[in-house]
Amino acid sequence: MLEAIGLTKKYQEHVALNNLNLKVEAGEVFCLLGQNGAGKTTTINLFLGFTAASSGEAKVNGLVVSPNNEQTKQFLAYIPEVVMLYGHLSSIENLDFFSRIAGYAYKKDELEAFLLQAGLQPEAFYKRVGSYSKGMRQKVGIAIAVAKNARVILMDEPTSGLDPKATDEFSEIVKQLSQDGRSIFMATHDIFNAVNVGTRIGIMRQGELVHTLDAKDISAVDLQKLYLETI
Repeated sequence: MLEAIGLTKKYQEHVALNNLNLKVEAGEVFCLLGQNGAGKTTTINLFLGFTAASSGEAKVNGLVVSPNNEQTKQFLAYIPEVVMLYGHLSSIENLDFFSRIAGYAYKKDELEAFLLQAGLQPEAFYKRVGSYSKGMRQKVGIAIAVAKNARVILMDEPTSGLDPKATDEFSEIVKQLSQDGRSIFMATHDIFNAVNVGTRIGIMRQGELVHTLDAKDISAVDLQKLYLETI
């Protein structure tokens, strides 16, 4: 569903991403670790078409992102560190609005079902999003991704600032999305969550993918040791 082929991004003399080669299959959860500035967010932005590659290709479902931005965006959803929603609207209203932008018109009970699937409590459906916690806003973001039928969900630091209970809830939702066949590409600093939810884990340093490993083959303790040795 996602593929990088020699993907490189330069800003004048600075190399933000250097010759990335990577594949993410359907139903896979790929967790990308690295310090700030390692190239994680740059990678996400290239797949989203927010910035153009200096060389190489970013592909979504076999299509090169540029010049096929409109087609590739149909397969994608993006959940940033802070999900941007209309604070004066309820989650139902936000979900309805963003679904319609993507070309989908749902009935009220269908919108409620998407929010329930994303783990949001029913009593919050009609409250203003401005009163929501970060974890609740993320659940609305996930509901939007599912409602627009995104096959790939790109996430940037999704567990940053979440308490342990919210992190655990988020992890279970990600696992369910994976079981439904959706691909998850997650940039994160959360080593323990990467081992918990990841199918594969990558470690970036200074714009390069240094390690790629199967999550089932490493413990959180060993991954933390490898990560610290790498950076």
